[in-house]
Amino acid sequence: MSTVKIACATVNQTPLDWIGNLENIIASIHEAKNQGVELLCLPELAITAYGAEDLYLSYWFPQKAVKQLQELISHCEGITVAVGLPIRIQSNVYNCMAVIENGQLIGLVAKQFMAIDGVHYEFRWFSPWEAYKIVSFDFFGTPIPMGDIIFEKNGFRYGFEICEDAWRGNERPGFRLKDRHIDIIFNPSASHFAMGKSLQREELMKKSSALMGATYFYVNLLGNEAGRMIFDGEILVADQERILLRNKLLSFLDFQVCTFDYQKDLTKRPEVNYHFDKHEEFVQASSLALFDYLRKSKSKGFVLSLSGGADSSTIAILVAEMVRRGIEELGLDKFIKKIGIEFTPTSDNVIKEFVGKIFTVAYQASNNSSTDTFDSAKLLAEDIGAVFYNWEITEEVHSYTSKIEHAIGRKLTWEQDDLTLQNIQARARSPIIWMLANINQALLLSTSNRSEGDVGYATMDGDTSGSISPIAAVDKHFVLQWLQWAEKQLNYGGLKKVNSLQPTAELRPTENHQTDEADLMPYSLIVEIERLAIRDRRSPMDIYLILQEELDYSDEQLKDYIKKFFRLWSRNQWKRERLAPSFHLDEFNVDPKTWYRFPILSNGYEEELQELDKI
Repeated sequence: MSTVKIACATVNQTPLDWIGNLENIIASIHEAKNQGVELLCLPELAITAYGAEDLYLSYWFPQKAVKQLQELISHCEGITVAVGLPIRIQSNVYNCMAVIENGQLIGLVAKQFMAIDGVHYEFRWFSPWEAYKIVSFDFFGTPIPMGDIIFEKNGFRYGFEICEDAWRGNERPGFRLKDRHIDIIFNPSASHFAMGKSLQREELMKKSSALMGATYFYVNLLGNEAGRMIFDGEILVADQERILLRNKLLSFLDFQVCTFDYQKDLTKRPEVNYHFDKHEEFVQASSLALFDYLRKSKSKGFVLSLSGGADSSTIAILVAEMVRRGIEELGLDKFIKKIGIEFTPTSDNVIKEFVGKIFTVAYQASNNSSTDTFDSAKLLAEDIGAVFYNWEITEEVHSYTSKIEHAIGRKLTWEQDDLTLQNIQARARSPIIWMLANINQALLLSTSNRSEGDVGYATMDGDTSGSISPIAAVDKHFVLQWLQWAEKQLNYGGLKKVNSLQPTAELRPTENHQTDEADLMPYSLIVEIERLAIRDRRSPMDIYLILQEELDYSDEQLKDYIKKFFRLWSRNQWKRERLAPSFHLDEFNVDPKTWYRFPILSNGYEEELQELDKI
């Protein structure tokens, strides 16, 4: 029986890092060769990185990608390698897989379907290829077949579905590949991470192997390559509705190579199961995203305004986990080298010591801050090893308020100026924490979550200030649950105080007993409304009728909450437009630059909300 040793390699790439991207690809090829691999598949657009955005529209960028391909060919002696890159033909750019066999480019396969939903806007950059169409591409004077092509290796026929191609139901190219008697299908992808998405992919791969009557190989890009989207680097092999190979997701490595002895392993390999844990996926993805963002931005660390509350505490743990997980996987020397920060340990607790090297936090107290939140922030900082400062902003707040009082000729009061007096405290914290970030040449982490983004419960140029907003794509209800999990499962005793506190902005006088949910509505309800309104695009009336059956609220209370959500959502789009870049972590987000676009000015669902009063 014929066999062929196949490998898939995931790589962590960066737009415009031509040298680094090529080095990762070459290193993966050499690793595959060392393992006796005969056929290697790398991800979609691996040469350029997927997130190059409007660079694809230029003439020079695809041309340079082709030159990189030319340079890569000499490393492919004695092996067949498939690698992704953009190809421009006149005014059209195509998302292609180049197939190199024994040092010769033998064909280019073009993607047939573009991803245009959620975080993807591929039609802006790429043109879809027609089924069965084949043209000749001039590769430095040599004509190369390009289009809907199949190949053969050791007597086995193989073809490609490139990422979105596989998600198109009855239209997908795989059915045409089946008609052409394919043995193996590769799916090189740049598929964004979302919690739980691996389970969807697994189901698709299993079904694909059965539908196409072929062994199905899937390989995804790895890491936070361009700032927002994270790629989990997943590699899967499916045959006869069984997953036979799966790698470690969200690795801190530059590349991973996973091998598979085709034919031989079809009978010997047991099925591989995947245990999904949303809490673990969140922390692993966020840790890797922070690691890549730090090293690719060439910054020297992170700074955080640590309030002692849930959001900032979550981010503090994510930074600590970035250090712990990175060092455990890479080893200290390689971890330090990749981050580019000089460090010589002086104690046995290397992880905690390195956290202190790159992470500085500050508790900024106003007259309305409590000893509970101070103790919470201090305890957590000590637990993870962060440098901890604390100071008061009373003078700054008084300076601002006294100036405006003099200008308008009256005193500001909580009865008349509640929002103004709350916001000035949050904004007064911003300049000094930015100073600390500048001094440290560090990234300032902002702390808004998705629930706050929904309803604008954040002070622009206050708690929204930052270089990156790590949790802006996850809801507050999840954050609160995750902190309880992290205290127990990740053994952070410093979260004990955090988890005992009720979420509050602490911007009103303490006698007001301010809480977030009293200001807004229960966070668990915001989650239900936003899923229906934003993810499922339902109308206010639809949402009311659905939640009326599912939740235990009175009709009037539920209507009031729905009205409040939509009115706050509509008037606060300008805030969402200005939030710091965030990681895409969940099945949806509210970032207008990636997932959900909404007009800054609108009539705010007034007619739709009035209909609620008629039933």
